[in-house]
Amino acid sequence: MNSYGLPLETALSTSQKLQLDENNLQRQESVRTFLKSQGFSNTHIAKLVTKRPEIFQFRVEKVRPKIQFLIDNGFSGLLLPELIVANPSILRRGLSSQIKPSYDFLKMYLGTNEKIVAAIKRTPWLLTSDLKGTMQPNIDLLISEGVPLHSVAKFIMFQPRGILLKVDRMAHAVETVKKFGLQPSAPMFIHALRVTLSMSNSTWNRKIEVYKSLGWSDEEIESAFKSDPVCLACSEEKIKSISDFFVNTLKLEPKVIIAYPKFLTYGMDTRFRPRYNVLKLLESKKLLKAKKFTWLLTLTEKRFLDEFVIKHLDQIPNLMELYRGNIPASKISL
Repeated sequence: MNSYGLPLETALSTSQKLQLDENNLQRQESVRTFLKSQGFSNTHIAKLVTKRPEIFQFRVEKVRPKIQFLIDNGFSGLLLPELIVANPSILRRGLSSQIKPSYDFLKMYLGTNEKIVAAIKRTPWLLTSDLKGTMQPNIDLLISEGVPLHSVAKFIMFQPRGILLKVDRMAHAVETVKKFGLQPSAPMFIHALRVTLSMSNSTWNRKIEVYKSLGWSDEEIESAFKSDPVCLACSEEKIKSISDFFVNTLKLEPKVIIAYPKFLTYGMDTRFRPRYNVLKLLESKKLLKAKKFTWLLTLTEKRFLDEFVIKHLDQIPNLMELYRGNIPASKISL
């Protein structure tokens, strides 16, 4: 409680995992002092001792080389304590047997320390996972399938968790994407693979069934997935909600979404409803030239604000409030 600032209950639980004799108390204090000298705050140290108290019984000589290696390779400032708190196992693994080989492996594909740091920030376990059992075989599989090295690098950067999965899971995902007609050499393949790996088979199948329940054919689902794989990453509720909005509110055919599946990636309450309310009001005031709203929903936020909100504030002073959802359309007046 005094050294780490832990509340009584946590202190009691943590102390049961430690040997509190004189020698070990001195060692714990040495480790704590060393970590503070490397930028660890009291909060970082309290979290660390709660998650992995045994680290504070190591000799400083065991901890120092790993900390220095991380600092030398881009983990400076707050990045260092944040990484260690996120994955304390880094201080338990061997520098030469685990940490350095994993780092060198990542550097072989990512090239720069900056990119490696970005990937590790996304998935701190990259430095402590099974290099020979999962990481290397997964990358070897992608390369053997014909995925270009620059696409492999993108995959590691943006979906690092994917290379930590079991190899049979990766192989299944690769085959699933190929069945949808995307070849490993295609730029979109990696994006489709990321989506496929992000969900279980049961979730994947449920989403396919949702699309079918909305009248989509297998060919249409395949076409949409090839065009924008993220359409299958959307929640089932969102797929239904946006489809309902397009069909029942905008009075459009489902083929509009099939042709441009990116519609499914936009927010219903952050984009579609606010813009629809503004456009309907402008239309009722005869201030809108466009007859169809569909493509106006895809404009950038800045362009939509400039052309359809700010431009008409002199005529409709409360238009911004309507757009922000602060007042209903019925209370707008010229």
